[in-house]
Amino acid sequence: MRKTLSLVLILCLMLSGCAVPAVPEQQQYTATFLELFDTVTTIIGRAESEEAFREKAEAIRDDLKRYHELFDIYREYPGLTNLKTVNDRAGREPVKVDGTILDFLEDCKDYYALTEGRVNVAMGSVLELWHEARTDGIQDPANAALPSMEELEAAKQHTDLSCVVIDREAGTVFFTDPLLRLDVGAAAKGWATQRAAEKAPAGMLISVGGNVCATGPKTPEGTPWVIGVQNPDDPDTNLHTFYLSGGSMVTSGDYQRTYTVDGKRYHHIIDPETLMPGAYWRSVTVLCSDSGLADALSTGLFLMDRETGEALAEKLGAEVLWVAYDGSVSMTEGFQSLLRN
Repeated sequence: MRKTLSLVLILCLMLSGCAVPAVPEQQQYTATFLELFDTVTTIIGRAESEEAFREKAEAIRDDLKRYHELFDIYREYPGLTNLKTVNDRAGREPVKVDGTILDFLEDCKDYYALTEGRVNVAMGSVLELWHEARTDGIQDPANAALPSMEELEAAKQHTDLSCVVIDREAGTVFFTDPLLRLDVGAAAKGWATQRAAEKAPAGMLISVGGNVCATGPKTPEGTPWVIGVQNPDDPDTNLHTFYLSGGSMVTSGDYQRTYTVDGKRYHHIIDPETLMPGAYWRSVTVLCSDSGLADALSTGLFLMDRETGEALAEKLGAEVLWVAYDGSVSMTEGFQSLLRN
């Protein structure tokens, strides 16, 4: 009887061994979307088939699309209360919003404190003047002009972030200053990318307008992603490439969203103190575990001198690469250790 049971067991093991299906070989695929945060979104990852990858990529896209619509300050969407609604109504009455907006604005208050006011989502009234001047200048270069300092100083009086009152229990946002306006460009893409990455499968690379987040190494064997730091003077080349197996990289630079007045180029990263474009750096690249924090830090450090910025980065466990106006590059030791070239 025991011999019979042993033979049956061996036969079952043999049959089960033969029945184990081969693991499908995974290939790398890329998906690109153009409708999110007014920039290019690229998602890269591995899957058994292009169809399987598209399912993963579209799930990430759908998640990002929700944040895009919630944080949009220019457009309304049917059935949705977003930041445009808040800007339009919050100076008159508390506006009930999705809890995601409350989470985001609370984090923005933290970013404001960490950067000593350099990242201020309540700067909308100032940034709107720059946006209008830049748009007009691009459309009519011969008559391009800066916003007047008188207008900028008047707008600055309505940028106090403490006037943004968040009521968690009621789920509302209210502006105690009716002329205050939100502009969340310094943090929204990174914050949304981080939230989407937290729900995404391992081994994906998500880039939302240069806000790059890796949900794990490129391959199951641990091969890291290779990421480039763009050359401010040539968008088609990289200053350096480095390895990234997880976490986020975000760059703030003076080479995007620019216009020219009297032969001088002006960029979009505005210093809350001077009300003019920041003049410390050509670009600042930040590496850290959280994409929302990396986004805010890249802006904050862009508006700080090296000593102040390095101290803040060390405090928060971030690594940084700075590009100066003379073209010189400097970086923290942690960033140096990740360099590929």
